Amino acid sequence: MFPGTMRRRSQRPPLADCSASTLLRERFRCAPPTVESAGTENQEMVELSFGQLHPSLDDPVLLSMNLLNDIASDHPQAVSFAAGRPYEEFFRVEQLYGYLGTFVTHLTDVVGLTDAEARRTVFQYGRTKGVIHDLVARYLEIDEDISVDPDAVVVTVGSQEALFLTLRSLRASPQDVVLAVAPTYFGLTGAARLLDMPVLDVGDGDGGLDLVDLEHQVTAARARGHRPRALYLVPDFSNPTGVSLDLATRTALLDLAADLDLLIIEDNPYGLFQADPGTRPPNLKALDTRHQVVHVGSFAKTGLPGARVGFVVADQPVVRDGRPVGTLADQLSLIKSNVTLNTSPVAQAVIGGKLLRHGCSMVAANKREIEVYRANLRRVLAGLTERFGATGSVTWNTPAGGFFVVLTVPFTVDDRSLRKSARDHGVIWTPMHHFHTGMTSSHQIRLSFSLLDDASIDEGLDRLTAFVTAESQEFGHSA
Repeated sequence: MFPGTMRRRSQRPPLADCSASTLLRERFRCAPPTVESAGTENQEMVELSFGQLHPSLDDPVLLSMNLLNDIASDHPQAVSFAAGRPYEEFFRVEQLYGYLGTFVTHLTDVVGLTDAEARRTVFQYGRTKGVIHDLVARYLEIDEDISVDPDAVVVTVGSQEALFLTLRSLRASPQDVVLAVAPTYFGLTGAARLLDMPVLDVGDGDGGLDLVDLEHQVTAARARGHRPRALYLVPDFSNPTGVSLDLATRTALLDLAADLDLLIIEDNPYGLFQADPGTRPPNLKALDTRHQVVHVGSFAKTGLPGARVGFVVADQPVVRDGRPVGTLADQLSLIKSNVTLNTSPVAQAVIGGKLLRHGCSMVAANKREIEVYRANLRRVLAGLTERFGATGSVTWNTPAGGFFVVLTVPFTVDDRSLRKSARDHGVIWTPMHHFHTGMTSSHQIRLSFSLLDDASIDEGLDRLTAFVTAESQEFGHSA
């Protein structure tokens, strides 16, 4: 028995306060009272010491998503600008049956499977790399101008698994690190924490990426004995800032990464949602001529989030002792076979059916949603101008698409500010410090507008204005 792993129930210390007002970390350390059977009062019961679990479980990064969900559940009447979820008013249950049927018909009429083989494809454990890899490759060619061998595609349990598999494959020693443009999506940071892989921040500069700082961070890391493996970024309408890289920066990044011997992990969940049609530059993978970009995609925003289907394009050749042993996708598939085995074929069939019904174009499949996001972005920006435009002390950026706007306020905001905003003003948002390593507060908040209708946006902005005004006055500022 390890010291500290077991103690008698009679010696158990009192539980910490688990009320809704406690901080999230304390809530996770609490446990509900248990009902003990008669005669067990003096038996030794196994208790795990928190200090003997993986240290990442005490990392604030891993608690960020749960914090937002926790506050939303505590304040169900609040208007939420926190959730980066797709618009859901177009969801229909019957669509699931239709998409599933379309995919099964495709298997029999186009692929040439028998009815029994088609049923087995959907009902049984599936191919580790996925059963819609060919449709994903077709979608990438149509919507993203990416030409890729379908066998270089691994269909994953959301893009989060794609990130995890990629980092797991690259983390070969304790010296390996990944770089990320800060502020950074905390899903990447959380996955790296679980893998004991340090994340080094790279400045975002004025245009979404500071190339000089990237080179500096790589050089400094190598001087410290680290091995930078890849740079992670969201080049189109990034989470959390909504900023996009221009074409010149993308081209320069590819050249610099080649000089630095650095892979690029390109995360692309929002790329199809540009505010002005035809203005989006090619993504990095479309410009990639050296196989240096690992492209991560998701159907959570364009398909349906409940399916939990994402993918990774990993066409980098892998060699052993000078001999080719396949691609990075093959290695990711091997890791996946020991983690999730395969991505649900039923979920893949639903996404595959949606792709097939729209000619493998998610742009075509999301025409209504794209118009909603464009209108919502315009409404939020106009609403902010109407409410704060004359003050100068509250500012915001103007993204060219995506789901997010970042607001800068003249006072410090943290998790307690968020709870106060939800409790006293009925509006929820995301503190930007959650996207920075080691920060507990900042002057910025992220507003997500993707899930809301017009009335909710207007009401939410009114409530946000009341919160900002009250906080500004309390700290001696004008709003």
